Amino acid sequence: MAKDTAKDTAKHASKDTKRSRAKAQDPAGGQHHAAGAHGQPAKVDTSLPATRDELMALHAAARARRNAAPLDSPAFRAAVTDLERIEVRVAAIERAQDPPLG
Repeated sequence: MAKDTAKDTAKHASKDTKRSRAKAQDPAGGQHHAAGAHGQPAKVDTSLPATRDELMALHAAARARRNAAPLDSPAFRAAVTDLERIEVRVAAIERAQDPPLG
């Protein structure tokens, strides 16, 4: 097995230094940032139905529209936005059903 030469050691040290410098500049330490939803809280659309069953039916229809639309088309984007609104509403309903801790 060959020994590391000074040239190899210096090359690896510079990579490690670059990585540690990048981590030092990133407040999350190179991991996903701490702020949820890119710093913006999710807004619950209360105009959507209040039952999970109705929301899941809407979700299935929105998925079908998204799957039928050409990728990156306005129809595709609209369906994705609808899915987002529906999923946030479902999450809000499910959070409200859980008893508070403590």
